[in-house]
Amino acid sequence: MQAATLKQNANVSEIRDMIAKEMDFAAWTSWIAPLDFNVVDDVLVLIAQNQFSADYISGVYGALLKNVAAEFGLNVKLVVRGVAAASIANDNNVQSYDAPVVEKTSPVAFDAFISSDENAFALTAAKRVAAGAVSFSPLFIYGPAGCGKSLLAGCIKSESENVILMTGAGFVSEFARALKNRNVFAFKDFCRNCDTFILDDVQSLAGKNATTEEFLQLVLDLRAAGKNVVLTSTVAPNALTGFDRRAQSLLASGLVVDMVAPNANVKHEMLVRAGVKSDIADAIAKRIAGNGHLIAGVVNKIKTYSELMGQDATLDVVEHLLADTLEKFKTPISMVKMMCEKLGVAYDAICGAGRSKSLVLARQIIMVVLKNSTRLSLTEIGNYVGNRDHATVMYALRQIEKMKQTDLVLDAQINQLIAECK
Repeated sequence: MQAATLKQNANVSEIRDMIAKEMDFAAWTSWIAPLDFNVVDDVLVLIAQNQFSADYISGVYGALLKNVAAEFGLNVKLVVRGVAAASIANDNNVQSYDAPVVEKTSPVAFDAFISSDENAFALTAAKRVAAGAVSFSPLFIYGPAGCGKSLLAGCIKSESENVILMTGAGFVSEFARALKNRNVFAFKDFCRNCDTFILDDVQSLAGKNATTEEFLQLVLDLRAAGKNVVLTSTVAPNALTGFDRRAQSLLASGLVVDMVAPNANVKHEMLVRAGVKSDIADAIAKRIAGNGHLIAGVVNKIKTYSELMGQDATLDVVEHLLADTLEKFKTPISMVKMMCEKLGVAYDAICGAGRSKSLVLARQIIMVVLKNSTRLSLTEIGNYVGNRDHATVMYALRQIEKMKQTDLVLDAQINQLIAECK
């Protein structure tokens, strides 16, 4: 009896070692190492902590586990700790689930999404999902607030058939309601009875373990059935807080694409499409922070003014209305004062007659930055640093150019200041 026990333990140890050699370290530590290994009657029994882990391991690593077990003349059985198959009862036949009433909105075509080079990949992937089943489910789209993730999700819903679109907060709420009403199985059937399932703001599930586990199982089931899954988030899968590594790896197992905030051209087009005059859009597009939600607020403010006052808003009126929203123009004086603060010198000293080595260097750096970040003439640049003459500015440019060739730190510092002033 003791000999048989020793042999069993040796086999388990050897099996674990062989499986570990066949996998990368991260996958091994995340999925297989936490399992309990036992050998019972020529069967390798692997015990998982929950159904999600069991289903994921079976689907992704089942073939590998089977091959390794066969090397030892064993079959494989994957079970869930504390759950017997006979104890799982699905009473779908006697359950019903009433989906929440969703306010009807106008369909949103992909033409409503203003593309840029940075977001073209995400748009193309979304169109492919809307066209039918894809091989990269789930499609995980992430980016900052106001970059168009929810709009893209709405486009997919409008141009697809048999789609369920839920927010992360909505999924949490509906799952809790199903638990309270004891119709969880019907809720599960509702979520699976679609061709495409879209969850907007998946980060809302963070920290809600039971809901997250149910959702991850939903993703596995939909993907196994050849259905499309689309997820949006403010961060990439590996940056999601409140999700363990196994959940992060599943969410990243399809196609992960990032989106960026609207650039100046996109913001201009958004304003014009919303009815803002082209000349006004030209003037304010670059002065609105890159956020689609903020642009919508700007449009509403301009439209409301025109409706209430009975006249079109001029550029002067718009700048007054949006004084708390538009970014301020960078003037040469503001640039010089900003650089003085960065360089640790007083503005009065830069404009004064001081000739210390550190002060002269700071003054020359400021001249070079103004030359490279503005269209000021050399004479105008000299005026902003204490009425220096044209020749002094020329000398400063030559001196800094020589120093940059051997001082990489100075070169990097100047490039950074130029970028901040542009």
